[in-house]
Order: sequence, then structure tokens, then C-alpha cells
Amino acid sequence: MHLVNKLFNNDTIRTVWDKDKEKYYISIVDMVSILTESIDGRKYWNKLKQRLKDEGNETVTNCHQLKLKAKDGKYRLTDVCDIEEMFRIIESIPSKNAEPVKIWLAKLGSERIDEVFDPSITVQRAIDLYRAKGYDESWIAKRIKGIQDRKQLTDVWKDGGITESKEYTILTNEIYKSWSGMTAKEYKVFKGLRKESLRDNMSDIEIALADIGELATREIAKQHKPRGLDENIEVAKRGGRIANNTRKDLEEEIGKSVITKDNTLLYEYKEESLIETNN
Repeated sequence: MHLVNKLFNNDTIRTVWDKDKEKYYISIVDMVSILTESIDGRKYWNKLKQRLKDEGNETVTNCHQLKLKAKDGKYRLTDVCDIEEMFRIIESIPSKNAEPVKIWLAKLGSERIDEVFDPSITVQRAIDLYRAKGYDESWIAKRIKGIQDRKQLTDVWKDGGITESKEYTILTNEIYKSWSGMTAKEYKVFKGLRKESLRDNMSDIEIALADIGELATREIAKQHKPRGLDENIEVAKRGGRIANNTRKDLEEEIGKSVITKDNTLLYEYKEESLIETNN
């Protein structure tokens, strides 16, 4: 995982992607060994784990074990944690090598507080990140507008009684399925993505179809005022079908599918074995 290795100066940290839970798990022993420069990282972690347990730290409770591939090629049970738990463990390690990560976390926290007082900082940060990734100004402008349009759609859903995040996910998936034949999660797998944004890896045509589906859903919902999840699902399907009609017309004209596996990644993921064992 690029972020993890970068945080630890590109030292090798074993990570594994759980495609069902859509999250990374990180080897705690690898992380602890690097930060503490310990000869026996496993022994250091066992002592730290006991101290955290004695302090009532919930991070240890959330950790579990997976069989990860060792240097000798064999799979052995290893304590792992997700990204959030990784940072909480780092905060608990009294080591000079952990200080750069702690400083980075403190900076992130300060930036998020600044954004609470001035939300425009969030928009500017997004623009700067897209520029750093090489997107042109026209694409960035469309992307920011797409985010604004998405917010208007979720506001309409909220007015229709949609309040839980899983409900927003269900409705979004209904739109996507109606015009692409895939849920957003399936679409990401199709494009070879993991944590990356689906929209950021779509072609111009794919983005346009996604926008049409959401805009149509929003306008139909504003007109008919559906209430509750079931009624909003029907509207989401109708909005997605409008985008699908556009897709079919275009594909008939150009003679090929506009749904593509292409993405903007400069790397390709390799599937790792994930073997979970209950403690």
C-alpha cells in the first residue's frame, strides 16, 4: 500500500486488501519493528499490547489476526489492524522514529479544524490535490461542479426521509446499476480500483452518464417528492434509466461500449491471499 510505505520511508510493511470490507489491514509487527528499531518486533508488540489492554485501550480489542506471507514464503498468523487503528497504535509508541508520523497527524488534525471554520479551504485543498495529480483545469472545474450537484441530490434525498449513509449508498447503486449494469463497488473492481475515487477514474463519457443519472434522479424526485427508501429507489432507477437510454443511443452511433476498464492509476494492484483466523 503506497501511503503506508511512504509514511515509513518506503520500508516494507505487509498489507492486505479486504475487498469485501473495502479496507486495508496492516501488519502491526512490521510497523512496530520499523518504528522502534527492535530486533524482536513481535516481543515489543506483545508488551505494548498488554500495556494498552491494561489501560483499557479499545484499539487492541479491534485488532485481529490474518495469515500473512513471511520472508520464507510460508503463511503465519500475524496481528493486523486497519488504517485508523494503525495511527492509534503509532500514537502509543514512545520512539523518535514515530515522531514524524505523529507530527503529520497533528498537522492533519489542525487542517481539519481550520476547514470547520472556513469550508472553502476544503474546496481549495481538493483543487490543489487534483492539480498535483495532473488533472487539467477544465476537468477540475467539472469535478468540483459534480461534487456540488451531488450535494444537491443528497439534499433532495434528505428531504425525502433518507438519513442513513447505507441508504444513500443503496440509492446511488440503483442509479449506477440502471445505466452501467454495475453497482459503484462492482464498477471500481471492474476498473481495478480499491480506495480510489470511481469518478476520478472515469472517462469524460462515463462521468457525463453518471451526472445525467443523478441529475435526472434529482429532478424527478423534486417533482414527485418520494418518501422513504422504497419510493426513492424507484425514482433512482428511473433516473438511471434515462442515463442508460443516452448510453444506448451513443453506443449505437459509435459501434462500441462506452464503459471502459481504463483508469488513471500509475500502478496495478496484485491480489494478495487473505486468510482470516478468529482469536
